Amino acid sequence: MTRATDTDLAPHELRILVAVADAGGFSAGAETLGLTQSAVSHSVRGSERKIGTVLFERGRSGARPTPAGEKAVAHARRTLRLLDVLVAEARGAARSEATQGPQGPLRIAAFRSTALHLLPPVLERLRARCPGIEPQVRIVRELGRGTAGEVADGRSDLAIATLDGAHLPAGLVASELFEESYSLVHPAGHPAPRSLPLVDWVENCGSYTRAWWGAQDWIPRATIEAEDDGAVLSLVSGGHGMAIMPALSLIGATDSIEITDLGPERPTRRVGYVTTPELAGSAVVRALVRELRAAGSAI
Repeated sequence: MTRATDTDLAPHELRILVAVADAGGFSAGAETLGLTQSAVSHSVRGSERKIGTVLFERGRSGARPTPAGEKAVAHARRTLRLLDVLVAEARGAARSEATQGPQGPLRIAAFRSTALHLLPPVLERLRARCPGIEPQVRIVRELGRGTAGEVADGRSDLAIATLDGAHLPAGLVASELFEESYSLVHPAGHPAPRSLPLVDWVENCGSYTRAWWGAQDWIPRATIEAEDDGAVLSLVSGGHGMAIMPALSLIGATDSIEITDLGPERPTRRVGYVTTPELAGSAVVRALVRELRAAGSAI
């Protein structure tokens, strides 16, 4: 029989670490949990003693995690989520076969175009087949650690992410869903669309397009920078320039926009899902992955 040791952290200690990190301070974290500040401070000091390092930098403006604290809080979030899954799946196993599938929250991180055009029909089918699942979607810019970072930090169970050239955070698993092609987008009927100024947005050009992009001497430096792909489409529709955009971003484009194939050497990017090895086997994540794969095969 395994016994607790002096370095084991209890679930309530993990919740306090997460609350302090999320709230940005001991007082705010205590208020979130309905505890006193002294109780929260005492718990954090105990956790630091057990782990053997300082987890939070204290200051007049609050408290923020140290690099060690960021790691600890990320693992705390993931551990607490696994405890939730443990309870949900144990209860699910005890229910009668008449009960309709897995139940409980399912936290999803997605970048804008997938949240707008991929997830809605996927979630509709998921709810129809598994009405007990409660999807919670966060839209995250696909920059830096992007959507995969949400999973690594324990804020999401599964992320829809671009896989090409991305450095997947350690300890995660990924699988491709589909390959997405890029096209030239310009005002409909323009006689020389390649002569137009380039409209772009910061998330657009990643490692999957950079090599191709650099070899195209007809593409100028972007003179108009937009906030997101929706703003790019609006600007192109208004005749302000051309753009090079992935397929999902072009769903629902109006007749004022013309989409031109870039030929057999056109750039593409791989879109897939990212999760943790532990959550990959959970019933809620497996149910979502089935629907994502069905949707991906149709793109």
